[in-house]
Amino acid sequence: MKPIAIFRHASHEGPGYLAEFLDIQQIPWQLIAIDAGDAVPSSAEAYSGLVFMGGPMSVNDALPWIPPALALIRDAVARDIPVLGHCLGGQLISKALGGTVSRNPVKEIGWGEVTVADNGSARAWFGEVRNFQTFHWHGETFSLPQGAAHLLSSAHCANQAWAIGKHLALQCHVEMTAEMIVSWCEIGADEIQVASGSPAVQSAAEMQRQMAEELPRLREVAARLYTTWIAGLPD
Repeated sequence: MKPIAIFRHASHEGPGYLAEFLDIQQIPWQLIAIDAGDAVPSSAEAYSGLVFMGGPMSVNDALPWIPPALALIRDAVARDIPVLGHCLGGQLISKALGGTVSRNPVKEIGWGEVTVADNGSARAWFGEVRNFQTFHWHGETFSLPQGAAHLLSSAHCANQAWAIGKHLALQCHVEMTAEMIVSWCEIGADEIQVASGSPAVQSAAEMQRQMAEELPRLREVAARLYTTWIAGLPD
């Protein structure tokens, strides 16, 4: 099998649990570290799937790697190669396929409930799960591209996930590990403090207090999503 390309846009926003999941499934993957200067491939042909992780930047920023990343996503979709995005990654996929990315009404940082939509696509991805606690860290949100099925929403962000066939875009972070949460709380301490007036922002202490209870359940949901996604990979 060709490897899955995983795009990292910030050193602390790696693949997390997704890497562990792929290793258990013995699916090869290759990290493309945009933050370390790796180039965006000009074609998706060498890969069985593309995964885009998060990052503190906006897809609307004038960064040199964003236009080729958008072109690569369109190339993958045209070749029927599955794409998967987490937060910034979901926004990249949305923009590449004709959606827009704009400021969310409030920042969401920390644990928060999302509700699964009542449609066939949502049931295909989430099974019997109707709602769950996931991890958030974003100030922007995406619109749904044409033909996308709405999958998730939260009290503070209407569009938390969508799918078009085998392609999945997530606004929330299902890939989290305990180590990532601790790291993000340290790196993002100033952002947490500035945004503390938002009804959807938790303190670092509260985020970490909830890890023991929430991470195992989030891992179950992530495993289901990733299992469904890899089913679309070419042989």
